[in-house]
Amino acid sequence: MTYSRIIAGTMKWGAWGARFSTGDYDRMIRHCLDQGVTTFDHADIYGDYTTEAEFGAVLRQDPSLRSRMQLITKCGIRKVSANRPHHKIKSYNTSANHIIESVETSLDNLHTDTIDCLLLHRPDMLLDADEVAGAITKLQEQGKILRFGVSNFKRWQVELLHSRVPLTTNQVQCSVLHLDPFTDGTLDQCQQLQLVPMAWSPLGGGNLFQEREDERHQRITAVASLLAEEYGTGPDIILLSWLLSHPARIHPLLGTTRPERVEAALEATRFQLTREQWFMLWRASTGKEVA
Repeated sequence: MTYSRIIAGTMKWGAWGARFSTGDYDRMIRHCLDQGVTTFDHADIYGDYTTEAEFGAVLRQDPSLRSRMQLITKCGIRKVSANRPHHKIKSYNTSANHIIESVETSLDNLHTDTIDCLLLHRPDMLLDADEVAGAITKLQEQGKILRFGVSNFKRWQVELLHSRVPLTTNQVQCSVLHLDPFTDGTLDQCQQLQLVPMAWSPLGGGNLFQEREDERHQRITAVASLLAEEYGTGPDIILLSWLLSHPARIHPLLGTTRPERVEAALEATRFQLTREQWFMLWRASTGKEVA
């Protein structure tokens, strides 16, 4: 199974953002699929535990759409919400019972028999690697999940869990504004273990191109704009291409609610920056030449 090079993130489609109607979800899903963006990223907590079910209403109406897409969802965060009144404080739970219950709920919400990839949403200080491995193995044997990965895990946390059960993905914050994965071994490990790195907030939260006095932002936007002129595209597309150029094969996870932005983002897959251009943006972000 492969994921689309650009992944559609659903976090802001529902109550936490655009408040899509079922018709809006339907149009956005179909637009993504028609453009070749076939992978959709969820988490059980999105929209205070409502977004999965809202998305799933479209699949209930037209089950044929399911065969055209890959569904990712995450679990492990217990959020305080009116929809989960038994959660007294925000906490993490990666126990076998919680993982299995979360998957069953997500399957029901999304109106599907299988989740293509399940991720643990955050590192859990009480994570028992053997217990997690047992739950994941059981779910895979039952065909309820196909692949397993993590989100926001450090290199050593990946090593621990991967020693018990195969991981396929680490979803991390990564952009020209957030360089840690390039320097802390995260992307090196993805190459080593052949994990798919997925980058959330690939454009630095969407506010990079707003007018700011911050020198770092000004340096980045100046270089991105210069390269955008050369390639005949937008500076945001240049920054997506910057991620796509990395040999770990980063998959940017778009958080947009606008169909035209999905279409525009695909321009980044049609060209590749040179090494010098890549380091121009690195220098703009760090404020100095490489050593």
